[in-house]
Amino acid sequence: MNSRYSEDTLVEQPAIELFKELGWEVANCYQETFGPNGSLGRETAAEVVLVSRLRPALERLNPDLPAEAITIAIEALTRHRSAMSSTEANRQIYKLLKDGVRADLAGMQASSAPSAFTPSRPAPLPRGEGRQEEQVVRVKVIDWDSPKNNDFFLASQFWITGDTYKRRADLIGFVNGLPLVFIELKKLRTEDAFHHNLRDYKNTVPKLFCYNAFIILSHGSKSLIGSLTADLDHFVEWKKINDEGDEGIVSLETMIRGTCEPARLLDLVENFTLFIESEGGLLKLLAKNHQYLGVSRAIKAVEEIRKNQGKLGVFWHTQGSGKSYSMVFFSQRILRKLPGNWTFLVVTDREDLDDQIYKNFAGAGAVAEPENQVRANSGEHLKQLLREDHRHVFTLVQKFRTDKGETYSKLSDRSDIIVITDEAHRSQYDQLALNMRNALPNAAFIAFTGTPLMAGEERTKEVFGDYISVYNFRQSVDDHATVPLFYENRIPELQLVNEKLNEDMARVIEEADLSEEQEEKLEREFAREYQLITRDDRLEKVAEDIVRHFAGRGFQGKAMVISLDKATAVRMFDKVHKYWHKHLRELEAKLSSCAEDERAELEQNRSDAQDGYGSRSFAITKRS
Repeated sequence: MNSRYSEDTLVEQPAIELFKELGWEVANCYQETFGPNGSLGRETAAEVVLVSRLRPALERLNPDLPAEAITIAIEALTRHRSAMSSTEANRQIYKLLKDGVRADLAGMQASSAPSAFTPSRPAPLPRGEGRQEEQVVRVKVIDWDSPKNNDFFLASQFWITGDTYKRRADLIGFVNGLPLVFIELKKLRTEDAFHHNLRDYKNTVPKLFCYNAFIILSHGSKSLIGSLTADLDHFVEWKKINDEGDEGIVSLETMIRGTCEPARLLDLVENFTLFIESEGGLLKLLAKNHQYLGVSRAIKAVEEIRKNQGKLGVFWHTQGSGKSYSMVFFSQRILRKLPGNWTFLVVTDREDLDDQIYKNFAGAGAVAEPENQVRANSGEHLKQLLREDHRHVFTLVQKFRTDKGETYSKLSDRSDIIVITDEAHRSQYDQLALNMRNALPNAAFIAFTGTPLMAGEERTKEVFGDYISVYNFRQSVDDHATVPLFYENRIPELQLVNEKLNEDMARVIEEADLSEEQEEKLEREFAREYQLITRDDRLEKVAEDIVRHFAGRGFQGKAMVISLDKATAVRMFDKVHKYWHKHLRELEAKLSSCAEDERAELEQNRSDAQDGYGSRSFAITKRS
């Protein structure tokens, strides 16, 4: 009782007051009465949809539709879905929320709209042979464009009955009678809310989560948000509300203002939610705080496309922060919210990246076409794809290569093409980015990158503009999205005497397409330095140090070795293997003569070393 009182006083009541401030109607449902004249209109606690709120909302949003259509929509939304997984049921209902319910008045049937990205405005559907147009209609479930037209209701202490158990949720946020937001509050630890409460709710009252948009766990000073399928590691904080430089102070207040203010809530649900087909099954993905703010700023740049002359900006979000899915959020929000026949040309610089990004878009349902229909295999194929009606086209930047002095020919005059480039400021983009501009003179350009612009990369700004969103490595580490990076200077005995080596190397490598004369110059300028760096005795010392460090760091994990060129990478691969075998032999020798109290630790070291050598946890990639 004291714990409940503490949670209610310190966390729940302030949260309820904040929801009131944001325009939500609120009610304490601890002593809810049931039946037609009950406090919420539920017959029993087994109902998770408030039909008493859903029906009038649908009637208000669809004033021209007959009552039969509304009834069909309610039946579709409240249909029993226990035969399928909660995630699949959630995806089906999400389509109904997002695109409306197709109501066949003649056959009295309902289904979700066929596409996840059709406009949200309700309209009669095309009539079939012999069918009157008004017999098939789409019932709008949520007004995504005008939040005030919807019903926002927060229930505290809300009872839910499952097949066997009865549970009481702290806070449930209903939109038009549908339970979209689940909030669990604890006095001390958010981890307890996940392990002890959320898991129990999913097991005992799974039907509640068929409708869920997102889940919030909080103890006041720390709040986390995640999707239906997220593990605790993928629940994240929401630190900023309106702008990337505007960080909130009180965690729960920032979370609620940033995600549950009606307009933001609808934006998150409509435009920043994905269902991903993965090897492990269907996953639901909700944008993180930095993705939501960054993509929102990028969308604003598209809205001001004439003012910025198609230079939409550089979107710098550090590696590992979900950059490719930010591209999906960006394109899908534009297709859904901004009028126009948009095409997105996604440009990468490596075949494996092109393949990966296509699969990310396809896995998220943003692209339904086979890859051979949207991935350009030549410059001519690219031109053909841009003439056709595709929402997304994927290509390599090398398709824009020209001989020295040649100008790239025009591919398209369209002004509704947005070029999305991945890692747009690498050296090879220096000239190729200008070629893209010549090929698509009226297109808009946005760069997504995991690393910042460096000095001398001014041409990148000429094509793309300045930074539009920044989420750097420090921020990512603070948010636990990226593991910390520690630097340890380990210098081999052999030293270089050219203090300007790095500058000289960078200056020459920056020249993307080297002629024979330039290649000879490169060989002359760096022949001596190259021989020193790759001397066999030096590589032996480096390889031995790598094995000693990797085997002695006290935990298993991956390592990456970056070499000067492919030939050196191959040599390092062989040398590291040699020293790894030597390390294993040394451990075997110690085991044969060790004291009993040392045996357990040595056996564990040997096991780790064998696992590391024989599994994917240890590898040197032979790449330049």
